[in-house]
Amino acid sequence: MALARRGATIAVHYRSSKEEAWETLRLVREAGSQGAVFSADLGDIEQIPVLIRDVEAALGGIDILVNNASVFAPGTVEDATSADWDDQMNANAKAPFLVAQRAAQSMLRRGGGKIVNLVDAAGEIIWPGYFPYSVSKAALIAVSRGMAKAYAPLIQVNGVAPGPVLFPEYYTEEQKRAAVDRTLLKRPGSPADVVSAIVFLIENDYITGEIIHVDGGRHAI
Repeated sequence: MALARRGATIAVHYRSSKEEAWETLRLVREAGSQGAVFSADLGDIEQIPVLIRDVEAALGGIDILVNNASVFAPGTVEDATSADWDDQMNANAKAPFLVAQRAAQSMLRRGGGKIVNLVDAAGEIIWPGYFPYSVSKAALIAVSRGMAKAYAPLIQVNGVAPGPVLFPEYYTEEQKRAAVDRTLLKRPGSPADVVSAIVFLIENDYITGEIIHVDGGRHAI
């Protein structure tokens, strides 16, 4: 919505949240912009080139990509299964890379673009209770920095690392408090905090290969 209010045409992607995706498009149009809805399971890599092709055909090309699809599930070194590992590596590292790779081709044809990946401080400090998740986000941080080098100078690639902003539905109040207590600011963030960082990276033309932490100082502890 922040990008729509700035005049961007929005491609709304969803896997299973069909009603929410169409509601988002309604709000985009209400804000005075245009867009379209696209469905794809990014876990099925064969659907990714089709998704990008459909976006290009409907909207004329891609200038900005915000990679924010993710899987967040607990798992320790001792109890993580092969399926846990595959699910989170595929969703959190492999799929964002392949989406960015395809979108970058469209951007290069248009003379440049911006890619923002939603990463996590867990990829830098590794959370023992979320081991596969942390490693998958570490991989996405590496993907972000590597793509920044590969696509320079035409495409800027950066990451935003949110902290306790939107909690999983299964989190108890105790888990929420524990997450907040691990921040320096001792309070949860808001979606607007994350949005402002993403917009900043899109509007700035001299930042690439950077990770901006919007986590209340969680990464510094």
